[in-house]
Amino acid sequence: MKQFTQVADLPNLEVAIQEAITVKKAPFIHQHLGKNKTLGLVFMNPSLRTRLSSQVAGQNLGMSVIVLNITKEGWQLETQDGVVMNGDKAEHVKDAIGVIGQYVDILGVRSFPKLENAQEDYSEKILLDFVKYAGVPVVSLESATRHPLQSFADVLTIEEHKKIAKPKVVLTWSPHPRALPQAVPNSFAEWMNAMDYEFVITHPKGYELHEAFTQNAKIEYDRQKAFEGADFIYAKNWSSFHDYGKILSQDATWTVDQKSMQWTNQAHFMHCLPVRRNVIVTDDVIDSPQSLILEQAKNRTISMQTILKRMLENL
Repeated sequence: MKQFTQVADLPNLEVAIQEAITVKKAPFIHQHLGKNKTLGLVFMNPSLRTRLSSQVAGQNLGMSVIVLNITKEGWQLETQDGVVMNGDKAEHVKDAIGVIGQYVDILGVRSFPKLENAQEDYSEKILLDFVKYAGVPVVSLESATRHPLQSFADVLTIEEHKKIAKPKVVLTWSPHPRALPQAVPNSFAEWMNAMDYEFVITHPKGYELHEAFTQNAKIEYDRQKAFEGADFIYAKNWSSFHDYGKILSQDATWTVDQKSMQWTNQAHFMHCLPVRRNVIVTDDVIDSPQSLILEQAKNRTISMQTILKRMLENL
């Protein structure tokens, strides 16, 4: 495995899920794979779960781990090609990536979109530059359009808690005071479509995701109808794609609360975190026994460790 940026990088998702379950049961039995190997983690944006879970995953496999918050601890990077670098940018991203690749065996990178230009963000230039210039396997720790490690952990969590073979999973938009990327909902939709689930996306009109990610999902604008009979409710905010980066609504009636959860089939509640309590979801829902947020966070280590294991086996 040379790169992990999306679900398509896993030839067989069912096999990968079973491998992740095995890793979770015995997280330290593959430490020989990481002996004398170094994992580099480059962050261009803040992180809590991704950083900590990736560090733990690497250490569980016997790797040394280096973390670089490049926007705070490195030079200002120029990302555009062919520019005259006579401004405030001291180093070109292709040079920085090439150098980092000399020091590590596997490289993870996290970079958010600017939410100003859809074509620019969805071109995934930063991520693709890392893949092109690193010279080592690259793991996406979240990019402009996807968060595959989160989605892998989400699928694993659903598989561990589902009570029927084909559960109904609902991705619901919820309000937020800031414009957020589409990466998590894009990725979640892509992974749900790869599973044999009944998958529904519900949101106010204007919040349609890029069609490449939703594909076979049912889009339902009536939230109550979408929630009815659901086994899993995954709440997430995202800004508009078609009116790119804009907040079109902050309708508080879309907050996930006990009333809306009563429409479901005693559904589990899911969220990737961090979460704005009593904006995205009420305290009584997120703190209920049906909430899986901590299990999702725990499985972030497992998703990363499964990917690293595969990469180490091919070094």
